[in-house]
Amino acid sequence: MEIDLADLGFWRRPLKERHEAFARLRDLDKPVFFEEKRVPLLRSGKGFYALVRHADVVEASRNAKVFSSEPGVTSPEPPGWVKHVFGESMVNMDDPRHARLRRIVSRAFSPKMLAGLQGDIDAACARIVDDVTAAGPGDFVGQVAAKLPIHVICDMMGVPDDVRAKVHQHVDISTAYSGVRPSLAHTVRMAAQNTLALLALQRLVINLGKERAQAPRGDLVSALVTANVDGERLTDRELGSFFTLLLVAGNETARNTMAHGIKLLTDNPEQRRLLAEDFDAHIGGAIEEMVRYVSPIMQFRRTVTEDYDLRGLRLKAGDKVVLFYGSANRDETVFPDADRFDITRDTKPHVGFGGPGPHFCLGANLARQEIKAMFRALFTRLPEIRSVGEPELLVSNFDNSVRSQAFTF
Repeated sequence: MEIDLADLGFWRRPLKERHEAFARLRDLDKPVFFEEKRVPLLRSGKGFYALVRHADVVEASRNAKVFSSEPGVTSPEPPGWVKHVFGESMVNMDDPRHARLRRIVSRAFSPKMLAGLQGDIDAACARIVDDVTAAGPGDFVGQVAAKLPIHVICDMMGVPDDVRAKVHQHVDISTAYSGVRPSLAHTVRMAAQNTLALLALQRLVINLGKERAQAPRGDLVSALVTANVDGERLTDRELGSFFTLLLVAGNETARNTMAHGIKLLTDNPEQRRLLAEDFDAHIGGAIEEMVRYVSPIMQFRRTVTEDYDLRGLRLKAGDKVVLFYGSANRDETVFPDADRFDITRDTKPHVGFGGPGPHFCLGANLARQEIKAMFRALFTRLPEIRSVGEPELLVSNFDNSVRSQAFTF
């Protein structure tokens, strides 16, 4: 089988074929280079080395000085004009700029803050199950998985109820843009829609920030636009960039894990029985195994800042590498029988929330909290819930997203 990770056609292949391709790449002595096509205004066409082994992904993640997140981490690499339109996202920065922003926004994810959210998360899960019970089974993504993360993020930020439907719509458009497009014309059209959606989200939260700066409340926007004791706060553009990052990254990780998770538990009834028999004992392991198995975000890009030797490969300053988290999470040297779903597995070294280092997912614990609460509510009130048939997946080289998944109870 010909393997070209830069060809969007590769990402249309069946999942089994893609896993086999990555297994072949992991067996090679050195990372492989893949050429990229240049598309004016949309893609740089630099090409990249694929880091597919767990050890290589971890090494690059830990060494942020050599493997830089600037100018961009998505693949294909975003053109230079993007940051002038949207501002720079925290994920596309290195220290000290990254450290400053992370220090400010990390207050939203402290143990105390997350503990304070538990009641609201449980209440939201109860309402979602109420609606599912009343409406009957249909699409698990639309009725369950997509609802909770955005609700929680909007609650945290203090987004008014009357605009939340628009927020959800804009996020869906942004997510769809990460999918494979069949033509240049379609790519340009999707890029335009994505741009307008992201700008709308940024305008919404910037306007909210101006209101909160004058009349602060107990929400996260108020905290981020009001100087704390160290005099640190987010600017309007930083607030807008953080909000879009939180909505897209925070939403997709929990949403994708839950959507894939219901399918995994249905297809592996012995694992489901283990979880049902002692939910509290096994849910932590189940969540980590779902994230490992699914890898909700499949890859991030890095730019090499200086000459560096990686497993016999001499990288040059300016070279691009792509960290394939989904491949690293199937590395048999770390996860024996890696294609088996096992909620009792030791999954501590998985990179489903990113590799270790300064860019490890800031919202990982919030995602875990949401997934745990949602499955607890489902298993308690709808103990026979299960997926039906195969999911419709977004064809994407970045976002392992489930567009729809039929279910019943």
